[in-house]
Amino acid sequence: MPLFGNSFSPKKTPPRKWASLSNLHLLDRSTREIELGLEYGTPTMNLAGQSLKFENGQWVSESGSFLGDHRELQRLRKRNQQLEEENNLLRLKVDILLDMLSETTAESHLMEKELEELKQHSRRKK
Repeated sequence: MPLFGNSFSPKKTPPRKWASLSNLHLLDRSTREIELGLEYGTPTMNLAGQSLKFENGQWVSESGSFLGDHRELQRLRKRNQQLEEENNLLRLKVDILLDMLSETTAESHLMEKELEELKQHSRRKK
């Protein structure tokens, strides 16, 4: 005979209450931003002495020196193009060198085989 009863029977859990009793979730967005202070402003960053802000999906310079930025941008694009062309040339050279190495290796293996066959042929004659 069990001490505490015949079987284990847990109590029913009470129904859950609302997760939040606050009525802030019922407010419209602008009121929530005012109440909760969610207005952050535009993201900004300082990169190499240049202050940039994020507007309409693009990073824009905060300073008014767009002409200087434009010249710098053109210079960087030209340098980038030169580096891409150089990179393509170097890739082509590496491909050619790999082909040459493969060809030389194949010829070397063929010559080794031929040499082995000649050695075996000369041993048979003796």
